[in-house]
Amino acid sequence: MDVDTQWKGSRRTLFQATRIGSEGMNTNWESHDGAIVATVDGRVDGANAHEFQEALEAVIKASESAVILDFEQLSYISSAGLRVVLLAAKELRKQDKQFAVCSLAGSILEVFKISGFDQIIPVHSTQAEAIAAVTA
Repeated sequence: MDVDTQWKGSRRTLFQATRIGSEGMNTNWESHDGAIVATVDGRVDGANAHEFQEALEAVIKASESAVILDFEQLSYISSAGLRVVLLAAKELRKQDKQFAVCSLAGSILEVFKISGFDQIIPVHSTQAEAIAAVTA
């Protein structure tokens, strides 16, 4: 797992790239007014769920008030990936920090609805909507 920190204008950007398996997964983290937005693309499955969990734990530790997972480019999430999302939600709740997901593609949104995750974790249509909700 490669982790790097960059500055974009006045925003500190934590950049992490993880590529595992044939399709792999990439993550990119940015800070927005104390909330960290993590964009995830590719697949999150049993082959990379552990690395995804480690990355989320680092982001949770670095966040001041909230974490948003932007799944616009996520093509697949397995039960192992959902478990990581649920563990993140529990940890953030324990730390009294907000958590949201946004930009879920049709099949990912369907998984969230069928599993009931949309009843546990706030789901927003866009990243801007999620940022507005957690920084209000």
